[in-house]
Amino acid sequence: MKTDEAVRIEVALKPLRPEEELREIRERLLRKPREISPRYFYDDRGSALFESICGLPEYYQTRTERLILDAAAADVVAETGAATLVELGSGASTKTRVLLDAMRNAGTLRRYVPFDVSEGIVRRAALELVSEYRGLQVHGIIGDFMRDLGRIPEGARRLVIFLGGTIGNFEPRQAEAFLRKIAAHMEPGECLLLGTDLIKDPARLEAAYNDSRGITAGFNRNVLRVLNRLLDADFDVERFEHHALYNRERHRIEMWLRSPAGGEVRLPRLGIRIALAPGEEILTEISTKYDRPMVEELLGAGGFELVRWYTDPESLFALSLARRKE
Repeated sequence: MKTDEAVRIEVALKPLRPEEELREIRERLLRKPREISPRYFYDDRGSALFESICGLPEYYQTRTERLILDAAAADVVAETGAATLVELGSGASTKTRVLLDAMRNAGTLRRYVPFDVSEGIVRRAALELVSEYRGLQVHGIIGDFMRDLGRIPEGARRLVIFLGGTIGNFEPRQAEAFLRKIAAHMEPGECLLLGTDLIKDPARLEAAYNDSRGITAGFNRNVLRVLNRLLDADFDVERFEHHALYNRERHRIEMWLRSPAGGEVRLPRLGIRIALAPGEEILTEISTKYDRPMVEELLGAGGFELVRWYTDPESLFALSLARRKE
């Protein structure tokens, strides 16, 4: 099969209307405490900084999940019999190859469906993969998985994967609602592979988000550069301090930007000015941590039942294989 015949890219993404986007930013900045959506982390600079974060010695999540996936992939494929792999938030599809290899080895591999907001990354990954895996068809979807899950193609037994602990970036009710959305677009008996970061020593968690090289701090502050460009704002980026802490009561890391001196920030496109008190903080991201009972409860509320639980020797991270309930 020719490469151009093996790849189909469907663009479903519709950007927020400018007025909707501005209204959402304004509403978050006027909350107490103030917030900025993490969606603004990932301009080109932010994406490059995040790639650097994933390689840091303190940031165990990426390498630990990969080790678990290496050990569990054959069992996942044997349990699911999957012929189609659907990846939500696929990015460069780096870890995906572990599962694609296992599906090829089992003789079931037919199709890969990368789902991401970045068209360039999906197209590059698609062309690479069809050249690496003989007979593979790639149906890429460029979309927002909060709105466009209905674009996932039917047919051929599907395994949906949502890796990286990204589910932790949702508030608990939002996480349940998102899993219900996924389940609504799956057939009974089809499976979901979910990555979750686990509850552990707070010192280790906080070290992962306050790295010694300051890369995470740069990544966090970069969100202000994005808002400056988008809103013609005048956040004094380098005067803000990165601060990440573990909220024990809510089992989550919270990333904040602190303004030590306070001051006024002008946001012309929002038609407002905000006065920051000395030491005031802006919340930029949450990352909820789970244990097995919490994951089982989350999956159950989302319409799934746990089939397999895979973790590492230190119980740092987990992959949960769950089946869509009847």
